[in-house]
Amino acid sequence: MKLLHLLFGLFSLFTFAQGNFVQINGSTNVNKFQCINNKFKNDGSVYTFSEKNLPNIILKVTDFDCGNKMMTKDFQKILNSDKYPNMTIKFINFTKNQDGFNAIVEVKMMNQSKRYSIEFDIENNKLVGKKNVKFSDFNITPPKKMGGMIVVKDDLDLTFSLATKI
Repeated sequence: MKLLHLLFGLFSLFTFAQGNFVQINGSTNVNKFQCINNKFKNDGSVYTFSEKNLPNIILKVTDFDCGNKMMTKDFQKILNSDKYPNMTIKFINFTKNQDGFNAIVEVKMMNQSKRYSIEFDIENNKLVGKKNVKFSDFNITPPKKMGGMIVVKDDLDLTFSLATKI
């Protein structure tokens, strides 16, 4: 049994060490939250970026973990995971600039798509980018809890980290 736990722990460490994750940070009027999906991977070991081969990443909404069961369930409910089980991140364009890379990325959530220009840097063989997005970009009304006493703010910080070979 101990061996099984050790193997599971090593597998989890290897999966996260690959560097593939999408993290969504948000806040309410009383607290902050962070939901991470690190359960996706490329068919190969790393993502490659070429003019003819740009990634189209499919994330299962149910694979996001907010570190708290109730919060994770609320997050999945907000994104209507029963009706829209996947979120996609599609790279439309990817170019090198002086400081790193710039990409046009299409994020699709709940059948709503929005394109963003995102700057990426290479950190330890990982392509890392951050972008401020809003619930309202996807026609999602930020939820309220406890009769409106807790209000989720519209702003979200989206962070991408992809193991890559460029």
